[in-house]
Amino acid sequence: MHPLAETLRDRFPDGFLDAREWRGDLAVTVKRESLHAVCRFLRDDPTMGFDYIVHVSSVDWPDDAERFEVIYEVYAIRHRRRLRVKTRVPEDDCAVDSLVDVWRGAEFMEREVFDMMGIRFNGHPDMRRILMPDDFPEGYPLRKDFPLQGKGWRDTFDFLEGAT
Repeated sequence: MHPLAETLRDRFPDGFLDAREWRGDLAVTVKRESLHAVCRFLRDDPTMGFDYIVHVSSVDWPDDAERFEVIYEVYAIRHRRRLRVKTRVPEDDCAVDSLVDVWRGAEFMEREVFDMMGIRFNGHPDMRRILMPDDFPEGYPLRKDFPLQGKGWRDTFDFLEGAT
């Protein structure tokens, strides 16, 4: 196991679930209840030093009990290393603690995940749509069960008819 993953497993034995390394990139999976503590440790511990958030994304696994995966990609500038921190959430409790207080740069990226996938971020300072209009019909466009033709927005784009 990668030494960084071993450190996290030892430090968070009840919250650490898995570590995988592929082509030099390390990804760790933690329980969502431990996500905030793990990430604060990654930022604050000098041996870790993950001081920069690169990206927040999500994946929809519709056949899994914990349908959604939230992925934070972080970077330690001083140590020149990258890490993906993943957690899973079920559809019926589709929320995870926000990491904006850990990495301020997560603010807009968490809003994008909320807007496109419907995953809420508890404690986020401004949890509202950022990409889709406020009057967007029900649903989240990046979920795998969202219809390819959209939901009720066909009439909205009628002005584009014939504009090729």
